[in-house]
Amino acid sequence: MNKRAKLVLALLVVALAGSLAAILSGRERTESPVARISQGGQVLEEIALDQVERPYTIEVDSGAGHNTVLVEPGRIRVSQADCPDQVCVSQGYISDGTVPIVCLPHSLLIEIVGGGGTLDGAAG
Repeated sequence: MNKRAKLVLALLVVALAGSLAAILSGRERTESPVARISQGGQVLEEIALDQVERPYTIEVDSGAGHNTVLVEPGRIRVSQADCPDQVCVSQGYISDGTVPIVCLPHSLLIEIVGGGGTLDGAAG
């Protein structure tokens, strides 16, 4: 086997290993979807949405204002807010990691992690 054939074989092995690693890391996203509520960069609460049996609300207060978060089985939303634009309320429910809920005036972020709903660079 000459040097060029060895180099091609080594590159194929590296590419195969990288593909296998990407496939296996994708399997990790099958974990339960978790809603992470943070404010000002600090995580306030994490909720396993597949374990929610009944709807309930969480009140989030800051010096800037108030948000009411509605948690239901498999989904979450901001149901009320005293911010002027109401974008967070208008967004409605989220149930996967595609788009988070953001209330800029109150520095509130609600995102879904896990559950296979997050996108990566390869997904487009």
